[in-house]
Order: sequence, then structure tokens, then C-alpha cells
Amino acid sequence: MADINVDVLVIGAGPTGLGAAKRLQHIDGPSWLIVDANEKAGGLASTDVTPEGFLYDVGGHVIFSHYKYFDDCLDEALPNKEDWYHHQRISYVRYKGLWVPYPFQNNLSMLPKEDQVKCIEGLIDATLAARVATDKPKDFDEWILRTCGEGVANIFMRPYNYKVWAVPTTKMQCQWLGERVAAPDLKLVTKNIILNKVAGNWGPNATFRFPARDGTGGIWIAVANTLPEEKKRFGKKGEVVKVDAEKKIVTLGDGTTVGYDKLISTMPVDHLVEKMGNEELVKLSKGLFYSSTHVIGVGIRGERPERIGDKCWLYFPENNCPFYRATIFSNYSPYNQPQADVELPTKYLADGSPAPSSEPKPGPYWSIMLEVSQSPMKPVDEENILKECIQGLINTEMIKPDDEIVSTYHRKFDHGYPTPTLEREGVLKELLPKLQAMDIWSRGRFGSWRYEVGNQDHSFMLGVEAVDNIVSGAVELTLNYPDFVNTRQNTERRLNQSFYKSGSSSIPSRPAPSA
Repeated sequence: MADINVDVLVIGAGPTGLGAAKRLQHIDGPSWLIVDANEKAGGLASTDVTPEGFLYDVGGHVIFSHYKYFDDCLDEALPNKEDWYHHQRISYVRYKGLWVPYPFQNNLSMLPKEDQVKCIEGLIDATLAARVATDKPKDFDEWILRTCGEGVANIFMRPYNYKVWAVPTTKMQCQWLGERVAAPDLKLVTKNIILNKVAGNWGPNATFRFPARDGTGGIWIAVANTLPEEKKRFGKKGEVVKVDAEKKIVTLGDGTTVGYDKLISTMPVDHLVEKMGNEELVKLSKGLFYSSTHVIGVGIRGERPERIGDKCWLYFPENNCPFYRATIFSNYSPYNQPQADVELPTKYLADGSPAPSSEPKPGPYWSIMLEVSQSPMKPVDEENILKECIQGLINTEMIKPDDEIVSTYHRKFDHGYPTPTLEREGVLKELLPKLQAMDIWSRGRFGSWRYEVGNQDHSFMLGVEAVDNIVSGAVELTLNYPDFVNTRQNTERRLNQSFYKSGSSSIPSRPAPSA
């Protein structure tokens, strides 16, 4: 007999676990408990603070949404106008010393003439080939060639995606793409080149909001604070040590056992099956591939340079820097770094030279957050990665050699990106149903391993919809129909769905996905 017994046990207090917990709270029916090994909520959407007072999200996160329920839950947690800043995305790709507006493939007018010619020739060839193609691309690389052509593929898409995913594009499938990669319009691109025009903003995150204080992690701490204390176990007493799927008992770090009827697990599914001790599923999970992510933060004394301006995040396909993306984190909120009157000593200059003085001095300050991927196919010199990143910032003219660095941050996340490899779907179509047959719903960025529904809004709703499936058998749209939930024309219909209202005790069936 377990020490605690609940109808639904939720493992993990990241966005997915909190989505499940909020839905269970709103339904007010099944008994439930949420556990997490960390002392605070947030998971892979947490925020760290350096000793000097610089904030860094554990990766690039912004809030944009396909779901009203998600918006409502965040607005409940942070209800005041002053809780948020709203931004228009200003993003560029760094290429040959130029800042090319994002998306790169729509702004070829900014490239040197010889590169424009390569890219246009490739686009023409791709467009002509697409007219007669009778089959679908077999992998991501073929999708790139068919959509963008050889020029864009070689200049940007292949090198950039290798830096992000840490695997060659030939080893990735292309079902995950959806709204995440802009397909260029040959006529529009040609027109913009002739007229020397820049394409407008594109994508679901063209505008976004960001919390005024405490970074992205502050959102999820605030959401967790809306849950009853007696239904949360965090830290050592919330750490999952063992999952006995046959007896339906989870053992926690302090020795407490929790019996459950249904289990929603948001831990990486490969970790879950290891804690279950199920050799068959462990072997099956070995077919899932992931990359690790190094998050690097650099805090700098001085006014934000004019060359940085209001930039949000920036992409780096070239090999003159190890990072694939840089976020000007100080631009998201004035509280993401110490205030100007805080006095800090200079650690060293950007070129590695010693500081002219060890005396603390006031700011102002600004900060950059960098991301570097790692995998067996793309090794990283972990001991020197911070130094290499700072040199990369100098190489790309993000900072100057004599800039004063007052704070640095480095944290590695073993599970950084769930890679959509060619083998992924075959594994998931076998693994997830086998777990569900044991009354285990494995959901979330690494719980269900679908990057295409791995943003914060998607992840939250994976938890919400898992609860709805448990309680009423409702279809899990986000998990099973990523393209449907990501289409813009579907967003308004979902915004108007009334069955997500707080306190609803009955859950009507979802509309079937459109053909």
C-alpha cells in the first residue's frame, strides 16, 4: 500500500506538468498531485540569476500562443499590465559581415550580387523541379533543396541547421517543419532583389510578450503559485526515484511512495523507461536522438551599442563563432540585468586582457545570451566554450575587444533539442502507445519528443489535453495533429472554444481535425 494515493500523478513542473495540474484544478474532479525534483517550477523554461544579478533563461524563450486557455492561465498568474512587456521581433542572420533580415531566404536582396545569383539560380531550379515532382521529400535536406534550391541550401540552410541540430540535414525527417521554416516565394524574392526591398516580418512569433521581472521562469513560478500547496511536492521530496508501472506506484526521493490510477510523465521518455526498469522500452527509446545545449551568458558594462539597437535574437550560420543563436536578453526587460547604480568590478576585457582596475564601478549594463549545440556528431570543447563564444562575439562584431565583461554564465542541458530524425516516428508510434496501455501518458518537449509542438504554449496544452483525454477520452490535438494546431487559420476557432473555461466540470468533445 502506498503512502499517498491519487487518481492522477503528474511528474514534472515545467510547462507540460503545470498545464496538466491547472486542468485538473479547473475540472475539480480527480484527486491529483504534481511532483518535481527541482525546488522551483519551470523545467526547461526556468530562469537562472548570476551572482552579479544578470538573468538568463535556460535557452531562448518568448511567449506567443495558439491557445486562449494558455493565455488565460498566464494572465491569471500575472494579471497586471505592468507584469509584461510586448515586443515586435527584430531578428537578423549574420552573413559575410552583413545583417540580413530574418527569414534569410525571403531577403536575398541584402546579399552580395554573386550570392544573389547563386540563390536565384537555385530557386528557379527548385521551382521548376517542384512542378513535376510526384513524390514527397525523403528527408530535411531534400526538402531544403526542393524548397530553397542549392544556393540558399549551401549558404544558409545546411550550415545553420547543422549548428542548431548537431546532425546533418540528411539525417532529419521533414514532417516537423510546419510553420517553423519559411518557404520562399520566387516571384516575391526576385521582385525584392530588383527593387532592393526587404521582406516583411514572418512567422507566429513576429510579435511576442515577455515578463517584466524574473524572466521566463517567473511565469511558471507564478502559475505554480496558483496551485494548492498540498498538491505540490518539489525538491528532494518530489524527485522520482522509481516507477513501478505494474503496481502503479512511484517512489520519491525521500522514500515516500505514491499510488496512482493514471500517470502523466513529463520527464524525458528515455529517462522514464529507465526508472521503470523496462528493458524492452529502454531498448526502443535508444532510437530517439537528442542534442545537448550550452547556454552562455555575457554581462557587459556600458550603454547598449547602436549597432545592437533593438535586436531581439540573431542567427549565425558561419563558422566564425560556435553559437547558432544570440539573444540580446537585456532588450527583453530592463530588469534582466542589474540597474545602472549597482557597482560591479570588471572580470576582464572581451579579448581576455586583465581589467584596468579591480574597483567596482556603476553601470549601465547590457547582456547577451548564446546557445551552442552538442552531440556525438558535433563535439564541443566544454572547458573552453565560454572563451570561444566571447571570441565569436568579437568576430561577429557583437562586442568590441576592449568591452568590459562584468559577469559570465554557462550551463549545459543534456537534453536540449529532441531531434526529428528519420527514425523518430517509427519509435514514437510504438513507444507512446505501449506506455499509454500501462496508463502512462508521456507528454512534453522530451516526454512526447515532438519538437514541432515543443514551444511553451504547445507544451502547456500537451498537459491540458492529456488530462482531457484521461477524464473524457477527448482527442489530444496538439500531440496527434501538430499541423492542425499550428495553422494560423485555425487559431481563431480555438480561441473561441468555450469548453476550456475555468471551473468547467464537463468537457465536450473536440472538433475533428480538418482534412
